[in-house]
Amino acid sequence: MVVLTARSENTKPQGRLTMQTVEIGSETLCIRSLDWDRDRFDIEFGLQNGTTYNSFFVQGDKTALIDTSHRKFQELYLDALTGLIDLSTLDYLIISHTEPDHSGLVKEVLQLAPQVTVVGAKVAIQFLQNMVHQPFQSLIVKNGDRLNLGNGHELEFVSAPNLHWPDTIFTYDAKTRILFTCDAFGMHYCNDYTFDEDSELIEADFKYYYDCLMAPNARSVLSAIKRIDKLDVGIIATGHGPLLQHHLSEWVNRYQQWSQEQTKADTLVALFYSEDYGYSDQLARAIAHGIQRNGVAVELVDLSDAEPHEVRELVNQAAGLVIGMPSQANQNAHAALSTILAAAHNKQAIGLFETGGGEDEPIYPLRNKFQEIGLTEAFPPILIKEPPTQVIEQICDEAGTDIGQWLTRDRTIKQIKALDNDLERALGRLSSGLYIMTARKGDVKSAMLASWVMQASMNPLGVAVAVAKDRAIESLLHVGDRFVLNVLEEDNYQSLMKHFLKRFSPGADRFAGIKTYSASNGCPILADALAYMECEVTMRMECSDHWIIYSNVQTGRVAKIDGLTAVHHRKVGNHY
Repeated sequence: MVVLTARSENTKPQGRLTMQTVEIGSETLCIRSLDWDRDRFDIEFGLQNGTTYNSFFVQGDKTALIDTSHRKFQELYLDALTGLIDLSTLDYLIISHTEPDHSGLVKEVLQLAPQVTVVGAKVAIQFLQNMVHQPFQSLIVKNGDRLNLGNGHELEFVSAPNLHWPDTIFTYDAKTRILFTCDAFGMHYCNDYTFDEDSELIEADFKYYYDCLMAPNARSVLSAIKRIDKLDVGIIATGHGPLLQHHLSEWVNRYQQWSQEQTKADTLVALFYSEDYGYSDQLARAIAHGIQRNGVAVELVDLSDAEPHEVRELVNQAAGLVIGMPSQANQNAHAALSTILAAAHNKQAIGLFETGGGEDEPIYPLRNKFQEIGLTEAFPPILIKEPPTQVIEQICDEAGTDIGQWLTRDRTIKQIKALDNDLERALGRLSSGLYIMTARKGDVKSAMLASWVMQASMNPLGVAVAVAKDRAIESLLHVGDRFVLNVLEEDNYQSLMKHFLKRFSPGADRFAGIKTYSASNGCPILADALAYMECEVTMRMECSDHWIIYSNVQTGRVAKIDGLTAVHHRKVGNHY
């Protein structure tokens, strides 16, 4: 075992960083980046025991690197990697998924190994093209595809979308019986032990990690477990924490049990699409993202290889159906559509979208059939006449949000009625101002009425805004994004408030009829606002059904020096 150690030289210390290189199987090495002191992981949850980022190297007649590491390990990781192999001879770089903690050094590896072929799911390759901004050779793989490295190392790929990114794949090496799973079955736990010798020591972190990252995708967990059940697995090589070997069946059984319990209470949308046709997969995942904002589970099913009995069972369980139009020549997909029509019932919601393959099944005859059955249309049909743009993806995201909100409307009403009356009235006495957040990213613009706003720091000047998870604007408010906070004026806010409280159809222009001008950060400023501040998101914190968006204020202006901010008084505290 080789160990390298370093401590960050930045003014803001990153803590102790070390490396381990450990043989875990025949001609197979684990390159572990140990982040001993990390106390928070991407604002998603706090860490008590640090974390690791695990990368793997397989040597056959050809060589493969599975995942890289976090950017903070750049020097240490590349030193360890170049000590193992002359990167100019590396054949394959397998991307389990493109989250930065696993692919943060892909660009650097490509610079040292320009001849390498990058292997990943179709959507992963698309994501990487937008990340590295340089050409590279690629090989797109699907569930069941194989890659022969020689000397007995034949790799089989297992599709595992939403665990916990949409582009996730597992990789299985039959020679070593090692299954490389990236985030799935992992945990944020850092120690010198490569494997799970002491289960009691790590079981709390294993469960905490599942609750934070995997529980929202419990159905996808069960689908992945079903796919790996046929494999003879001796080691699960995770992307975080110790590798699993000594208590393997116990860990997998826990995932299965927890996920089965989770899905019993789920509101489910079955989303049918054709992975290799048109832009179906890209649009389907944008819609799924919007649906999941509402705490609604989504199961994606490829119409091209769906089994009739599985389709029937899924439709029977689902509260909502979303269907991307397959090719008219796809016989298996049409058989699946017939099964869906036979199993659908009038208590379900439905949404349809074209996929832009050139020979799409006509959308309106299918729409009429679902209307005859009595399904509620959750969003208008999405028609694709050109390659998807940011605007089209936003339309899909907002359409998903709409069906999610429709399916959770009864739950929302119950939550409103749930609080004790005295507590409702007391909480409602927390007064707040009225503001309009406006954001723009590329060609996509959005806005929302905000009232839960406060100054959060003085040096640097910062504000915090609570944004409900089901707001369309949420996708434009990630770290590094910019927005404008428009302050509404007392006695001059009713028309703006009424306008931005309207329900907009997916893709509708929220600024139609509203006078605006552009801020220096590109976001709209409302001409009738009392004041505005240009902000950049620097942190997000998850708080139950809201995100707290903390931002640095970069510039601002007051239009009327004597004007007063509009104040919002509620009677109760458990809804707006």
